[in-house]
Amino acid sequence: MLIVKKFGGTSVGTPERIMNVARRCVEDFSKGNDVVVVLSAMGKTTDELIHLAHRINQKPPKRELDMLMTTGEQVSVSLMAMAMDSLGVRAVSLNAFQVAMRTTSRYGDARLKRIDSDRILHELEDRKIVIVTGFQGINKYDDYTTLGRGGSDTTAVALAAALHADACEIYTDVDGVFTADPRICKRARKLKEITYDEMLDLASLGAGVLHNRSVEMAKKYGVTLVVRSSLNRSEGTILREETTVERMLISGVALDKSADRISVLGLKDRPGVAFRLFDIIAKANINIDVILQSIGRDGTKDISFTLPDENADEALEILEANKSRLQYQNIDVNKNVAKLSIVGSGMMSNPGVAAKMFEALYNEDININMISTSEIRVTVLIDTRDAERAVNAVHDAFGLDE
Repeated sequence: MLIVKKFGGTSVGTPERIMNVARRCVEDFSKGNDVVVVLSAMGKTTDELIHLAHRINQKPPKRELDMLMTTGEQVSVSLMAMAMDSLGVRAVSLNAFQVAMRTTSRYGDARLKRIDSDRILHELEDRKIVIVTGFQGINKYDDYTTLGRGGSDTTAVALAAALHADACEIYTDVDGVFTADPRICKRARKLKEITYDEMLDLASLGAGVLHNRSVEMAKKYGVTLVVRSSLNRSEGTILREETTVERMLISGVALDKSADRISVLGLKDRPGVAFRLFDIIAKANINIDVILQSIGRDGTKDISFTLPDENADEALEILEANKSRLQYQNIDVNKNVAKLSIVGSGMMSNPGVAAKMFEALYNEDININMISTSEIRVTVLIDTRDAERAVNAVHDAFGLDE
């Protein structure tokens, strides 16, 4: 049996936790399994490296920032190999260059294209535990690239797919996927199972348990994921195409405080304006989410949308540089917003779900700024100061703690 195990930064944040992970991996290896381990950088190493870079240069070149950040995972994997060696087990650490994890060339947010698995298979045949750097790859120029925040999850799923692994286990500092962030909602309950589609929406909307691209990849290649804690032996949460338990009305509540809202005011109310606006932003590879267009009046209209906080300044620069082309009157930016979402496949067969969410917010005197819906989710934009209160109110309204 071939098992891919991924451990996040908290799980390997100290020498003691590295030894704990090493023992868990050796335990599976000793049962005759082949084991591939994917690691993130230790603790807050990535944040510290970014902070260091900005002390040197407020706008560091993205290529050099990736070159710097990939050092964090190399520390983790080498220390893990040393830990396993101390336990009497042969292990080898490999970085993205040694494995040949080919990606696109977009520094800071690259996408995996293919993995050369020959080196890994050779080491597994030699009965070694293989430890691979997560979060990173190499592009066509043989430069290091990074896969974006949480990219180690994507590395693990991609390896599981490429190696046709029997299991892919994602270890974190929580016991699995919860109905809400347990740090915000004390009554949040761990889910035994969840579908890929539900988890993809939760991950995209602020649930920090899994990287959304890892869920996309798992769904595409049929990789069954298990999310569990590295700190205890709980069973965790299984992700698969269809769940065997009865579907709840909603599966979870997600909160994203890292979103900003940009409103482009006074656009000409005529065909093609929205296309030009979003085409300009798309060409900069900036993802946008909730979109609201006002009813045209006096020949003009307003378009508002949300985007990640880290892309807001770049988007503003692009819009200002294209003011003459877009012919808008003004731009308004609001950084004090949060996206609150409910997700669940059960919505498709149950009317009134959105109304129930809105009622819960009304009862707490929380104002809704924007609304976006799909078959399995409802997202609202609210003020940041109301965010945590809103999560608890909506969670309670749907009885997710039962």
